[in-house]
Amino acid sequence: MVIVCLYTGDTLTEETEIQLPENVVEGSARTFVSVLGDILGRALKNLDGLLQMPYGCGEQNMALLAPNIYILQYLKGTQQLTPAIMEKATNFLTSGYQRQLNYKSYKGAYTTFGRGPGNTWLTAFVMRSFAKAQSFVYIDPRIIEESKTWLGNKQQANGCFKKSGKLFNNRMKGGVSDEVTLSAYITAAFLEMNISQHDPVVNNSLACLRESINDLSNTYTTALLAYVFTLAGDTETRAHLLQHLDTVAVREGGFLYWSQTAAETSASLSVEISSYVLLAKLSASTAADDLGYASGIIRWLTGQQNYYGGFSSTQDTVVALQALALYSTLVFSPEGSSTVTVQSDSSQLTFDVNPGNKLLYQEETMEGVSGKYSLEVKGTACVSVQISLHYNIPSPTDVTTLSMEVKSEVDTTSESRRKLTLTIKSLYSGKENTTNMVILDIKMLSGFTVVSSQLKGAPLVDRVEQTEDHVLVYLQELPKDMPKNYSLTIIEELRVENLKPAMIKIYDYYQPSTTLTHFTATAH
Repeated sequence: MVIVCLYTGDTLTEETEIQLPENVVEGSARTFVSVLGDILGRALKNLDGLLQMPYGCGEQNMALLAPNIYILQYLKGTQQLTPAIMEKATNFLTSGYQRQLNYKSYKGAYTTFGRGPGNTWLTAFVMRSFAKAQSFVYIDPRIIEESKTWLGNKQQANGCFKKSGKLFNNRMKGGVSDEVTLSAYITAAFLEMNISQHDPVVNNSLACLRESINDLSNTYTTALLAYVFTLAGDTETRAHLLQHLDTVAVREGGFLYWSQTAAETSASLSVEISSYVLLAKLSASTAADDLGYASGIIRWLTGQQNYYGGFSSTQDTVVALQALALYSTLVFSPEGSSTVTVQSDSSQLTFDVNPGNKLLYQEETMEGVSGKYSLEVKGTACVSVQISLHYNIPSPTDVTTLSMEVKSEVDTTSESRRKLTLTIKSLYSGKENTTNMVILDIKMLSGFTVVSSQLKGAPLVDRVEQTEDHVLVYLQELPKDMPKNYSLTIIEELRVENLKPAMIKIYDYYQPSTTLTHFTATAH
């Protein structure tokens, strides 16, 4: 995949080579070329599907809601907001707002599944999002104030905030305590709501955070702190943090990004860190040097976007789109036109981008798959180009930190309706003590439905969702080296000839790259 955004200059040319894996399923490969005149155009096209992931808990619902706010802010700020887009996006905001209230406690806190103690991080996420959404839809101001009060009551004597609920992604842990990371996030939320740095709660939290600015061992926390002190107008602390971040940046060609450590190169976490650096750079300055620095981050970030305009998980999608929206607002120009030419050994495609079709999603299928591709952009307008290769491969057998064994037992007592009991053993064997939230995605065999399940109420199961042909199991976590067994029974409702195996997937919600896939046996 290649994404290029060109704002000035006569011609830009890039080349890339695409190779299919050796084990690709024959005939499954397709190459698509898509062009837009706006970095955020792809996300705008897929407001309801930035991530092809389940949305069954409080955080995931917010990950669906929040990007709408940033895109609306961008379109409004650049005078591109049309009545049709406004209607579509505000409908999403209103329904998302109503859904989120299902996860609210009477004291103003929010929880992952609507029960248990309030989650400090999630409450801050909801509060800051609702405050911004007020510009577009009605949000009861008392709801925001209740959350602000609840968070204020979680502030400790040292000014930092007490953690309640699980840290959202355990790979953020490092040399700095979770308390500092959490407190930085909450403080950023208050400052984004235009609460004064002299407010007692904010002032005390900033004082606590200043105690940690010389512990630079956690790159994620350092980037988040740089953003916090940018919002607070503390130029000296901001400069100190950004100077360190510049020394640990990864520079590859024209790309600029950050990872948590040399050993921890999670793509999702790198997207978040790089986005916070971008926000810190651009929230206080629009100088040419800062915009030039930002362009290297933008080139890397847009290269991490998925086909739908989101990223790999919930939090990286939210933070990255916030950063992309800010950058896009600062560099937006309504004028200019460009021509994009993509050429392979066997075909050539040409696209035109002009002020009248900047937000139009243009996509064509390209003949040929593997080989060299050249991209040429001529003109004066920003263009976003994505070459994406879609293909199928057999279920991977690579060893991951998540493993799964599936046993199926056929009930032979009934001749008319086949019955199958699935027992799924899940095991985590990574370096952390536990995983993040884990999703077990069980696809039904064609013609079968669930007749009984031992999933609800099973150890570590927070929620079970059943759709027409999937059962989604939300596991709080999987502890290291402790296998967990889950089972359900399915029964045949409709006879299907030549029944094909169905797929079962297990993955860490925040690290989808750890996905492990297994195919169920058919019922004979």
